[in-house]
Amino acid sequence: MNYQWSWSSFNDLSPDGVHTYLQTLLIGAGWTIVLSVSAYVFALLLGSVIGVMRTVESKTARAVSATYVELFRNIPLLVQMFLWYFVLPELLPKALGTAIKQMPQPWNQFFPALLCLGFYETARVSETLRSGIRSLRAGQRQAALALGLTGFQAYRFVILPQAFRVVVPPLTSEFMSILKGSSVAMTIGLLELTGAARSMQEFSFHIFEAFSAATIIYFVINTIIVYGLMFFERRGTIPGSRSRATAGELALAEAEQS
Repeated sequence: MNYQWSWSSFNDLSPDGVHTYLQTLLIGAGWTIVLSVSAYVFALLLGSVIGVMRTVESKTARAVSATYVELFRNIPLLVQMFLWYFVLPELLPKALGTAIKQMPQPWNQFFPALLCLGFYETARVSETLRSGIRSLRAGQRQAALALGLTGFQAYRFVILPQAFRVVVPPLTSEFMSILKGSSVAMTIGLLELTGAARSMQEFSFHIFEAFSAATIIYFVINTIIVYGLMFFERRGTIPGSRSRATAGELALAEAEQS
């Protein structure tokens, strides 16, 4: 294979006529981070609600939450991306569907990708949180209720603060999963990091340089995430509890088996 490496190609002008290929990759990395963080916050908020519903005594709440989890967890992410982008506007009222399709780029690709990743990861986050709640001693909820707290207050002040501290390691893995899953947005035209690398490859024919740079950028972002959340994990250790690694690994293992 006679491949001519040319790292100077990053300084060439990209097809938009404004940015170099290096700048295009960095812009794509920016969209990757914005999309991943937005989807993670969405999934963390909704996933907390679904996760709590999975552990309450109400059979209806457990059935609804279980149906949600199984629906979104068992459909491939790529299929869901196409459904949100191509099918959803057609199911909405005509005026609203037309407004969505006429949104300026890249927002008309960003919001469907955000909804897709958010709802998909909500199912995984909820199962992770459910595992964290179940890893706590069962008597804590009864003790909170015996002190006069309502069920909502027991979850808010006693159960969830501890459960979130237990599941920081698997939640870190979920954030990294969202970051890597955001590359699927390339299929609907969003030029995040992988899409930007593919654009460089198609127009400059420097495939190895493009995807080598994308790999390095992904690695750097994920490394920052891991060490950043490790700091919060150390600060959030429950005094007198099991080791951080053991608690996190057990919660993650239980979530994967669910």
